[in-house]
Order: sequence, then structure tokens, then C-alpha cells
Amino acid sequence: MNTMKFLRKKCIVFSKRRIKSNYCTFTNNHLNETGSTGSSAEAARWPRRVVSALQPTGALHVGNYFGAVRRCVRLQRRGEPLVLFVADLHAHTAPQDPAELQRRSLETAAYLLASGVDAERGVLFLQSAVPAHARLCWLLACLATQARLAHLPQYRERAAGGDAPLGLLLYPVLQAADVLVYRATHVPVGADQLQHLQLTAQLVRTFHHRFGRLFPTPAPLLPDDGSDRIRSLRDPSKKMSKSDSDPKSRILLSDGDDLIRLKIQKAVTDFTPEVIKNIELVDIHMPPSSADALVQVSFDPAARPGVSNLVTLHSLAADKLPEEALEEARGLSTAQYKRVVADALCGALRPVRERAQALLARPALLHELLRHGAARARALADPVYAEVAARAGLAPAAPR
Repeated sequence: MNTMKFLRKKCIVFSKRRIKSNYCTFTNNHLNETGSTGSSAEAARWPRRVVSALQPTGALHVGNYFGAVRRCVRLQRRGEPLVLFVADLHAHTAPQDPAELQRRSLETAAYLLASGVDAERGVLFLQSAVPAHARLCWLLACLATQARLAHLPQYRERAAGGDAPLGLLLYPVLQAADVLVYRATHVPVGADQLQHLQLTAQLVRTFHHRFGRLFPTPAPLLPDDGSDRIRSLRDPSKKMSKSDSDPKSRILLSDGDDLIRLKIQKAVTDFTPEVIKNIELVDIHMPPSSADALVQVSFDPAARPGVSNLVTLHSLAADKLPEEALEEARGLSTAQYKRVVADALCGALRPVRERAQALLARPALLHELLRHGAARARALADPVYAEVAARAGLAPAAPR
């Protein structure tokens, strides 16, 4: 194994160890390697349930797909009981056009189904169709403190530009209600969401101290494939985002093959010639095309975020390890490797796009699936909130 390949492998191993360390520290060693609860009594009291959500605040991009959607599909296919919803209440932390929000919500549901989410095996619905989310949020907000919420980095970043809506401060409290109202035992998150799940754990402890034990403490399910760290194509110092002003910064699930190829072609990279130890091989009069052939692909997210982002996208789209993607990139120029990445993305996203378009042509079917899912979600959430209301001295919710 040459030195460069050895260092790349060590970098990947270190990254995975760091993720595992964060995971074990947060859960206080109550999870084993399979993610199951460490106590059989605890597992018997709180049946395993995974809860996740996506916001309909913009078209879904590949960061959403690999980091959230596909993870949920694979968890469900492994037999995990999945509760998945479109977080339309969360969307209102920013101004929304009502008609556009409804359209985006339906589109998000269509892409979830097109990606392989099984609405019969799991529960798929719109968040606002289950009032228990908001009701539990209010009670949890009364247990939280302004200082604790304002300390969260995502609030500080978004509030730095001026007055922030109160909903932005309460956003992580609603997230806590979203998972606790279903007594979630596990929540798929990225590393940047761990602090919000830690807040949920704190709220669970406060609730139990005041009203008695009613909830499990949800544990994070962290990815080990880099899917939560996909970067902007135009500025790899930032995560890929729906809100980026440059549309070339992200690849949407709705993008056609030609547009995907164009965006990858325009992606910012930091390819650099590998140090050539045999100086006799270098000709200072080498034509540009030959010099380009010396450009090497490596995986080093800290030193070379642009090219590492392409390697991550390639490995995720082709379902390979980064080491395997690097082997496939061996000897390729910048332009050649970008074509490989684009081909892998087109192959992975084209079936999803086509299925979603077919579903969006049948809005009545989508609305019916979401109504059915909401009824099943209320059947899970309403009894939990009824127990909460009884403990807190509140009136039970009126039957529907």
C-alpha cells in the first residue's frame, strides 16, 4: 500500500471512530453496536420505534436524499417500525405562501414514496394533521428555558441577522414533541442535529422529575457513510442547502440527467497534482492535456473538501466505500472523474425522479395516502398525549 492510499484509509477510519465516539458518549453506553437498547427491561417497556421527518421548505436535494430519505428506506427494509412525516409546521419558522407550501408538502411525500418508503408498513403523514404535536410542544416549552434554547448554535446562526421569530427559538422543542409523542426510541440524525436530540433528552428528564416517567429517551442513529456531510457544489466549506442562493450549489431530486451533469461539471474542485518523485517523468513542456492526466483524486475532507465531496457523492450514489470510489478514479483527470460521478448520480436518481413524477400526476392518491397515514399517526399519538394531559392536570383532547 503506497503512502497516499494509507493516509486516505487512516483518515476514513479516524472519521468513523469519531462518529462512533460521539454516538456512545451521547447515549451513555446504553446502546450496543446494533443500536438496540442495552436493557431488556427497558426494551420491553418501550417498544423500538424510529421517528423521522423532512421539511417541505424547498425541493429535496441529494443531501436530503442520501442523508435522510434513503436512510429511512433502508431502516424500514431492515424491519424497523418507522414513523415518517412531512414537517409542515416547522416550515412556518420562515414566511410561507400557503399554496406553495401545500404543493411542496405533496411533492415531498411523493419523493419519499418514490424513494421506497412503504406507507403501509410504516406511517407517513403531514405533521399538521396530528394536533398532539403542537399540544405536547406547548407543555415541553413550559419546561424549557430561554437561555438553553438561545444557546443552540442553529438558533444563534439564524438569529444573528436581526429579529428572529419566536417559532425559531421553539423549533427544537417542537422537534422534541415530534418524537416523544410517538415514544420514539431512535431518531436518525446527522452530527449537526445531536444538540437538538440532547435537548430532547434533557426535556425528558425534566418531565419525568415533575410528572413521572412517561417517555423513553430517544437515541440517535448516526450515519457512518458521510451522508450527513454532503457539501455545496459551489462552496464546499458549507453544507448543501435548499436555501443557498446559487442553484448550481445543489443537485435536486427533480433535476434531469443533463442538468445533473452540468452541475457536476461546474462543481468547485481543488484537484492538485500529486507529488511526482521521479523528476525524469516530468516534462516542463508537457501539453495541458497531458498535465491534466497527472491530476490525482484523493479523499481528505479537511484539506481538499471539494474533491472529497465528489468522492462522497460518487460512493453514495454507486453504493461503494470511498476507497472503492478512489480505486475507480485512479488515473482519471478532473473532467473524466466528474463524468463518472455524474453517471453514478444519474443512475441512482433517475428511477426516483420518474416514480415521483408518476405519483405527482395522481394527487388524489397522494392525498388519500396522507389522510390514511394521519389517522394511523393520531391513533399512536393521541393516547400518549392523553396520558401527558392526565399527569399535567389538563383536559384530555376531544375525540375525533
